Amino acid sequence: MPDYGHELVLGTFVTPSAGTARDVVELAELTEAVGLDTVTIQDHPYNAEYLDTYTLLTWIAARTTRLRVSANVTSLPLRPPAVLARMAASLDILSGGRFEMGLGAGLPTAASRMTGRQLSAGESVDALEEAIDILRGVWDTGTAGPLRHHGRHYEIPQMRRGPRPAHDITISLGAYKPRMLGLVGRKADGWLPTLDYIKDPDIATSNALIDAAATEAGRDPRDIRRHLNLFDIGFTPVGRAFLQGPPEQWVDDLLSLIVEHGFSSFYIGGDDPAMIRTFGEEVAPALRAEVQEHRRGA
Repeated sequence: MPDYGHELVLGTFVTPSAGTARDVVELAELTEAVGLDTVTIQDHPYNAEYLDTYTLLTWIAARTTRLRVSANVTSLPLRPPAVLARMAASLDILSGGRFEMGLGAGLPTAASRMTGRQLSAGESVDALEEAIDILRGVWDTGTAGPLRHHGRHYEIPQMRRGPRPAHDITISLGAYKPRMLGLVGRKADGWLPTLDYIKDPDIATSNALIDAAATEAGRDPRDIRRHLNLFDIGFTPVGRAFLQGPPEQWVDDLLSLIVEHGFSSFYIGGDDPAMIRTFGEEVAPALRAEVQEHRRGA
């Protein structure tokens, strides 16, 4: 399925380096200043040189006014889902509804070195599916009675729901393999891969797996947003490769991902202030205009 029709969201993927914490925050502030929508932060707590992602996101939210913030993606094994739900809701309330959740099954070996708990790939997917139910259950303060969950990986005999987030927090999954892509289609609000890691299955097949799972679950595939992290990119006077060229080439390259594959959210990595400025001031307005023109003529 081509363009799914979602509003375009453009932002950055910033490295949470503890040694350059001031620079990290300034990159987030620059993201907002040049008119971009979102800053996302990777979540690898087992790297000692990185800041804690959720502490950093809270600080960034306090230093900005309209910028959305998101973990890209939250490593599930390192935080109990009921605790994570309250962390997310608290951040969303404090930021005035500017938090969205990227979520992943985590890197099993790296996580197990911190938790002492080793899950297989299949078990990690099952645990992630349980966690999604728990997250939404905690946020669902409209349902009477306590939250209870009796699963293979998580046990909640009884807990009070809440707090309710300031808005309905979306959950987008970092997913590459068929089982995870099926979970995106069944339960997630979005798909959040990195372009360089989409190998087998490829983009078209991955989208088809998500759409088929969504349809089977009684969902409309168009309701699932497609995000994309972009690395190994740059602005050059003459085009060299995909997303390595002048701003007008970037517009064409990104438009092809929107029209042909349905992506509507793009986050650029590299931690380069000049790249962020060009992306926000030159690429973003031109791309928005091209998307609007395409949709008018579709």
